[in-house]
Amino acid sequence: MGRTPYAVTETPADDLKPSFRSDVTVELVKHSAADSDVLWAARVSTAGEQSLGELKKDPERSKGLINYLMRDRHGSPFEHNSMTFFISAPIFVFREFMRHRVGWSYNEESGRYRELQSVFYVPDESRKLVQEGRPGKYRFVEGTSAQQELVGRVMEDAYVHAYEAYQEMLAAGVAREVARSVLPVGLFSSMYATCNARSLMHFLGLRTQHELAKVPSFPQREIEMVGEKMEAEWARLMPLTYAAFNDNGRVAP
Repeated sequence: MGRTPYAVTETPADDLKPSFRSDVTVELVKHSAADSDVLWAARVSTAGEQSLGELKKDPERSKGLINYLMRDRHGSPFEHNSMTFFISAPIFVFREFMRHRVGWSYNEESGRYRELQSVFYVPDESRKLVQEGRPGKYRFVEGTSAQQELVGRVMEDAYVHAYEAYQEMLAAGVAREVARSVLPVGLFSSMYATCNARSLMHFLGLRTQHELAKVPSFPQREIEMVGEKMEAEWARLMPLTYAAFNDNGRVAP
């Protein structure tokens, strides 16, 4: 017989000991995305249905059309494609991520139906720790070695105690959906996120800081780490669209 969703199962001792990460995982698991998708969608408006072979006959014209669409913000041709990413990151990153709703689909792992693993986020030395200035006009600067040590020690201690409390409740038969309440937002979660090029451009415009951006953005570093990895995958799939995005100030059409 199968287990009920709330059955508490044996967890290997090694999995009970918290582990700590300072990176994120982004994997492109499937896609249907190419510059030709943009061209096909755009040219059907004026030329009717065309084969992809016809669209590739004049590369410079194709490049010019994509740039025109981006520059003049004709956005719908950039929606006829799809990319699905597997993402593993701290929960607080996902809370920001899911502010992006138009053109996105999400499925995140459930703390109701599976025991959550003891993997937690602790920033490394490259993460700037100190915020200077007032809201809306601030910057982050390097922390001291003492601050770095403090952050690592306090975070790790808090994570260990939280996960011990979680395990104690599970062992007593408390439902996973109740026991998970003690776990912090630094816990790693995972999800599939599906988007199209237009929705990804909106995301990158807000969640990455880039020298070519016409509109400055000041994202939290951890979600920017996810954005940078997604951007690298997209640039490989749709190089003409990616170049036009950068050439036109990284403003989504």
